Amino acid sequence: MRIAVVTGGSSGIGQSAATQIADRGAGVILTYSSNESGALDTVARIEKDGGTAVALPLELGRSDTFAAFRESVVAALRDTWQRDTFDALVNNAGFAQMSMFEDTSEDLFDRFVRVLLKGPYFLTQTLLPLMVDGGAIVNVTSNSALLSGLEPGYSAYATMKGGLTTLTRSMAKEFSTRGIRVNSVAPGSTRTRLADNAFARFPEVIPALAAKTALGRVGEPDDIGLLIAALVGDEGRWITAQNIEVSGGYNL
Repeated sequence: MRIAVVTGGSSGIGQSAATQIADRGAGVILTYSSNESGALDTVARIEKDGGTAVALPLELGRSDTFAAFRESVVAALRDTWQRDTFDALVNNAGFAQMSMFEDTSEDLFDRFVRVLLKGPYFLTQTLLPLMVDGGAIVNVTSNSALLSGLEPGYSAYATMKGGLTTLTRSMAKEFSTRGIRVNSVAPGSTRTRLADNAFARFPEVIPALAAKTALGRVGEPDDIGLLIAALVGDEGRWITAQNIEVSGGYNL
């Protein structure tokens, strides 16, 4: 049985990725920060369909906790699956916040760095010794770092996601000696709890976003989760170092 680690698995894209990967027969270790009930809901969904999953707490913005997190992963692998390695890592956890360039504080900028760029970098470094040769990594970026998704108010956020896209290619180059594939997916506007549950709080923005999308609607978590599951599965076995926009043709 394959095992995947999915960060930010308590809602949205991470929850979808975890359940879609589990639907393909893999065990899942998913993480959460503040939303433990959402993480337990993801575990319950997976178990209801006959799968196995474990939820672990992780503060992605605190790299000093990563060594202890690795020990939690080791324990979960041993106790739940009698394994000492895992097969796939999905770096999904993050946060979004709109802030115009002239209003962006150093504190917010530094938080973006810690959570969106430094976090995935050093978490991957920490977990890499536990990953099997021939494994797969997917980093969740954003089309805000692409010309198609360029919008005002996301200069700091998009800068980190652009950095993660570049990091994806470097990881793919270095990890290829172990047969590990590394790709990223760049969602467009997607109905998640991101940005303090903005879609639920401001539903009036949805028609305008749908109108700018070639396929005529905003994204749903499963639109991205299905692709992530494919990339870490056999369908993605010959794909590496790619950043795939998943936006339904935003601004096409």
